[in-house]
Amino acid sequence: MKKFIVLSALFSLFLGSCSKSDRGELVGAKGKKWHPEKPYGMTLVPGGAFIMGKSDDDFLGVTDAPTKTVTVRSFYMDETEITNSEYRQFVNWVKDSIIRTKLAIKAEEMGLTATEGRGSEPSIADYAFTNVDESKMSPYDKYMYENYYSISDDEFAGRRLNKKIKLHQDPQKYPDEHYVEVMDTMYLPESESYNGLKTIDVSKLNYRYTQMDIDKAAKDKSTNNSRSKRSQYVKTEIQNIYPDTTVWIKDFAYSYNEPMHNDYFWHQAYGDYPVVGVNWYQAKAFCSWRTMYKNAYIKKQKGRDFVNSFRLPLEAEWEFAARGGLEGATYPWGGPYTIDDRGCYLANFKPMRGDYSADGALYTVEAKSFDPNGYNLYNMSGNVAEWTHSSYQHNSFEFSSTMNPDVSDPTNRRKVVRGGSWKDVAYYLQVGTRYWEYADTSRSYIGFRTVQDYMGTQTTGNAPR
Repeated sequence: MKKFIVLSALFSLFLGSCSKSDRGELVGAKGKKWHPEKPYGMTLVPGGAFIMGKSDDDFLGVTDAPTKTVTVRSFYMDETEITNSEYRQFVNWVKDSIIRTKLAIKAEEMGLTATEGRGSEPSIADYAFTNVDESKMSPYDKYMYENYYSISDDEFAGRRLNKKIKLHQDPQKYPDEHYVEVMDTMYLPESESYNGLKTIDVSKLNYRYTQMDIDKAAKDKSTNNSRSKRSQYVKTEIQNIYPDTTVWIKDFAYSYNEPMHNDYFWHQAYGDYPVVGVNWYQAKAFCSWRTMYKNAYIKKQKGRDFVNSFRLPLEAEWEFAARGGLEGATYPWGGPYTIDDRGCYLANFKPMRGDYSADGALYTVEAKSFDPNGYNLYNMSGNVAEWTHSSYQHNSFEFSSTMNPDVSDPTNRRKVVRGGSWKDVAYYLQVGTRYWEYADTSRSYIGFRTVQDYMGTQTTGNAPR
């Protein structure tokens, strides 16, 4: 009898709680209100159908881009190529995170805590891991910490870095000898330095991130009834992220380009110029970091959803964006010429044999040079060629889907590069021209820009008004 009364009370309580909100109707799960936000520095490319491939005669006889009608979804795209300044933000974040981790580990080995040294002379103790107060954890955080972080192969996993304390970059302001010891590990030995300059050992600037091969997991029929095997598709990547500045020397034999090697990436004069010397894997690591960096900020806000991932554009997305809404155009501005009615060149490329400067530039130009196309995208042709996510296959247009076509093959190291560069002739600037480079290769004329999928009500460029 008592059991019946208790169950009746619980049932009544359940009904009462529901009737206050939905009156027993199917109203859907109510979540946080979504506030769409245009990513900074990006523009919306309204998806739709277009004719992909070579619009003009294939006079080189490559036959790798026959025309076909395809449709792509809407997405945001960077208005410019990723610049040296933007990529330096990534490099600095990785460098500072590595230094803070090393300082925290050193303090841990010395038995110091974050509270020691406060209110007294600065010391390495200021950078110790922030202690985890399990009494203030939510049940979820406590469960995750006890069952995942604390049993990780990395004994420091789950420990929080103290990012409130500023790092000292000036050697004269290092707080103690232990700080000096840690910082010394980040620089090249004196025997490898010259002109009395201390140089960061860029081989230590490694970014660690995880990614999941969803496409492979979805197509693997052996895992349909076994969730435990999902982990085999989650991969941890460790990527050195410093651009190869020697490309300015290696790409051009018998040519003097040492000033570009020495200054192009780090000097403020080139801050708004496109980053080069970045291979396909480094570009992907940047995309992962940009996603994490934005979501780390959003995590501190209440009532906001995480943004979806930044990534490299698919080959079809890149071509659709480059055309700027023009059907059958040869270049982003239309065509068929590379100069306007005043005789001014419309992009940064190599217009004449041996004459790189006829267009007003010898190497790259600032990312917002020349006029943008119809989608407000700058330098989709010329300046630097750009990595795409897609793998290159000569006949991929023949078998790829007509909806968001993509050929992604992890075993194929040849990745599609589009747009042409400052050192290319006009043929490579054409929006339908395809070519490729090995994923682990960096060049002085290849950069990249990122995209992000558009969420919410679908917007298409050729939808009825």
